[in-house]
Amino acid sequence: MQYSVNHKGKVLVTGARGMLGSSVVRALKGTPNYEVIGWARDSVDLRKPAETLEALQAAMPDYVIHCAAKVGGIQANIDAPADFLLENIQIDSSILSAAQQLGIKNFVYVGSSCMYPKDFRQPLLETDLLAAPLEETNEGYALSKIVGSRLAIYISKQHGMNYKTIIPSNLYGPGDNFDSKSSHLVAACLKKVLAAKEHSDSEIQVWGDGKARREFTYVDEVSEWLASALPSIHEWPDAMNLGLGVDFSVEEFHNFALVASGHQAQLAFQPEKPAGMRQKLMDSSLARNNFGWKPKILPEQGMRLTLESIEGKNL
Repeated sequence: MQYSVNHKGKVLVTGARGMLGSSVVRALKGTPNYEVIGWARDSVDLRKPAETLEALQAAMPDYVIHCAAKVGGIQANIDAPADFLLENIQIDSSILSAAQQLGIKNFVYVGSSCMYPKDFRQPLLETDLLAAPLEETNEGYALSKIVGSRLAIYISKQHGMNYKTIIPSNLYGPGDNFDSKSSHLVAACLKKVLAAKEHSDSEIQVWGDGKARREFTYVDEVSEWLASALPSIHEWPDAMNLGLGVDFSVEEFHNFALVASGHQAQLAFQPEKPAGMRQKLMDSSLARNNFGWKPKILPEQGMRLTLESIEGKNL
């Protein structure tokens, strides 16, 4: 294929129907410089190494952005830690080993803030990975992402590749998962508030005491950054945080959702329910100071944009 002078290459995005993957595909297609291939589960089953290798050999991209993963909220992780650990290890080892075998030089592995230790210093630095025990409620998922990230680092160093890990904070936005059993905090807040508004409920139940704090970044900010920063992947560190840089309490996120929806209700806290880590704020100064990471969308605005993206849809 003949590329234009400014063409930066062919990019394969796994998990292309998920929230992050679909956003990355949109961002890349919004530039004239990339040929984009999106893989979803029904096109390639990444749990199967032979199928993955065959499909990747047919595509032969210049870059892989690996967004595919088995993900879920607190309860889903508590209920099925073996599933989260095993399936993610299968997915990651399959695509990473295939890319290495085929000599694909550039690979972006999408990590998770769950990889960081529980109850550790705040904000969390990239050097804090593996420094202390993990949060028990999502340990299976966290271990799988640590293994995937380390495998990317080992392949990169052993074979002279650019296999880098980005560690986004929790994400939200268009394409989020609103399933009541597996959604993350922001989507769960929005769904509960919309249901309360529809039924004119004056009370909304909140797991925990509402004081746990979380950092959420609007998904399109990560995707747009990737589309612009991808050509400099050879300069990235092995792992790099990408977060908003400020966190909010669970109570505040519920109140943001109420404001965004225009509904009024009281919050009924359930301190007996699991709330996960008390705080998980990341230090993203490495990306800010060196690689143009400048997130601007705060939750109040981002949650309104998310509601606009799901308006009229059946959640």
